[in-house]
Amino acid sequence: MNHEHFGVYRNLALLLIAALPALAQGTGSSPRQAHLPIRIFQGPNPNASTPTGYTPAQMQTAYGFNLIENQGAGQTIALVDAYDDPNIEADLGVFDTQFGLPACTTANGCFTKIYASGTQPGGNADWALEMSLDVEWSHAIAPQAKIILIEAATQSDSALLAAVHTAVENGANVVSMSFGFDEFSTETTADKYFETSGVTFVASSGDSGHGVFYPAASPYVVSVGGTTLNLSSGGAWESETAWSCKSAIICELEGGSSGGQSAYETEPSYQNAVQSSGKRGVPDVAYDASPSTGVPIYDSGEGGWVQVGGTSMGSPEVAAMFAIANSMRVANSKATLTRPQKYLYADAEADYHDITSGENGTCGALCTAGPGYDYVTGVGSPLANVLIPALVAAP
Repeated sequence: MNHEHFGVYRNLALLLIAALPALAQGTGSSPRQAHLPIRIFQGPNPNASTPTGYTPAQMQTAYGFNLIENQGAGQTIALVDAYDDPNIEADLGVFDTQFGLPACTTANGCFTKIYASGTQPGGNADWALEMSLDVEWSHAIAPQAKIILIEAATQSDSALLAAVHTAVENGANVVSMSFGFDEFSTETTADKYFETSGVTFVASSGDSGHGVFYPAASPYVVSVGGTTLNLSSGGAWESETAWSCKSAIICELEGGSSGGQSAYETEPSYQNAVQSSGKRGVPDVAYDASPSTGVPIYDSGEGGWVQVGGTSMGSPEVAAMFAIANSMRVANSKATLTRPQKYLYADAEADYHDITSGENGTCGALCTAGPGYDYVTGVGSPLANVLIPALVAAP
């Protein structure tokens, strides 16, 4: 495989991230097991002693966060994952020291780990890698927000739903879910878990090309697709294409932004102006996801620094964006956002980098990025310095 293109999972189990079980209760299939859309870039010197990939400062500049003074103070981001990572707080400390970020610890009240079942789960190296990405990069984008890591007992449907509920119970204003499941015929009954007032739910769209997964398919969840982000020599945003793949097998093995039309969720009113399929379109927005243009994370279980990508990268960073918007809303005596999807489509051309090239399969228009909304990159990647003020101004 060409190492200058897309990364791969470290084993065949992770290569199958798109073949994801459904998330629901009482649907006649139990237990459903989740997998996660994260990919390791297998470039030179994996597990190096120094980080490779775009730094927090570069990502902040690329998407305009550096032009927003607010850093999420007073808000709480919950990251829902499965199993336990006993090293996560120490690994976050290494990450923060490396990039000059403020410390986020249990002692200073910034970081909290909660076992959703009340009992410490067993460890799992794959999910620990995901936790490193979720925790480190949500903190990188909104360094003054509090972080709650919710660890589900297992990766089953019931355990992850319990963890989402635990996140809300513990005061999260934004919940990030970097996992996905095959759609299932009764998924609309599970949407109730994402209808809490004052809480924004964000999910990765998936990493294996054309196709829709849940909970990204829920109209109550902001779905984040993937791009390949190119920066100039000075670190500024230069260009962005869809995180692309051209055949089913390449999409599965090398990865690409998932998206399409939901099989069971109907078209939400907030998409009426951009599509007319009658079905929920996925994703809503997009964010850097290609492992070749990925970011460094520190994971001691992997031996140190690892460059990763995947739509798992976008979910926690977009969640951090909503935390910043919420912080500014509260400062303006407004409530935290509820279902901000309805605000994401207004003035889309002005609020986003429109992604106009790339594809996630061979199904024609449904698999091709183009001007305006598309089923590969949604309305595009955020211009945070424009979109955040728009979210603050929203009712």
